[in-house]
Amino acid sequence: MARVACGAICKKLLREFSIDIGSHVAELGGVIAKPQAPFPSPLNEAADRSPVRCLDPDAEREMVARIDAAKATGDTLGGIVEVIALGVPVGLGSHVSWDAKLDGRLAQALMSIPAVKGVELGLGFEAARRKGSEVHDEILPGFSRATNRAGGTEGGMTTGEPLVVRVAMKPISTLMSPLKTVDLKTGGPAQAQSERSDVTAVPAMGVIAEAMLAIVVTGALLEKFGGDALSELKRNVDGYLAQVRARTPRGAAS
Repeated sequence: MARVACGAICKKLLREFSIDIGSHVAELGGVIAKPQAPFPSPLNEAADRSPVRCLDPDAEREMVARIDAAKATGDTLGGIVEVIALGVPVGLGSHVSWDAKLDGRLAQALMSIPAVKGVELGLGFEAARRKGSEVHDEILPGFSRATNRAGGTEGGMTTGEPLVVRVAMKPISTLMSPLKTVDLKTGGPAQAQSERSDVTAVPAMGVIAEAMLAIVVTGALLEKFGGDALSELKRNVDGYLAQVRARTPRGAAS
């Protein structure tokens, strides 16, 4: 896929600024993973050791069992991938223009992945079920956050906290046990054709989601700092970060 190739180039550029992007399968076939915190680093190296890219060994075994069971019945499974970007500087995106808000751009990019039906940042839909005191992130001296429930963005801009996005993928629509459909010639009922189908594409979708996040973050980075060469871009970023540190209350941040 062209977007994955483009995303790989973007990830390579972002690593020049100590921004690292990885993903893991958080849910598959109704099995919810509960990985230990903090996540291993590098994240992808640990996730790739699992056949389903899951960081929870117990959940991994159940996911594999459900995949086998779905395959036996000609069915398919969906799931959720969590994508995390570490080292993203504060201030990417916009709090002014609706079409430049980073969270909106991320949602559009990730929703463009085939079979993706939902995107959430931080707590996402869970935030709608909680009280405000259980949702908002308190700001500490040095302008860090006590928590990261917002998932690394506030008001359309990055906060400097890890960027945490979850992407929900529906089950693959081509089934070995076909569903009912309609005959286009007669308009009457018909049976869909039995087609080849993988049971799930959730682990692979995580790789695409990483690429899309990398493309969006790279675009926001270039928009803010500009430059015609890597050296110029680095100079602009370094100058900006020095200015941010200078405005940080004394003794409040390392």
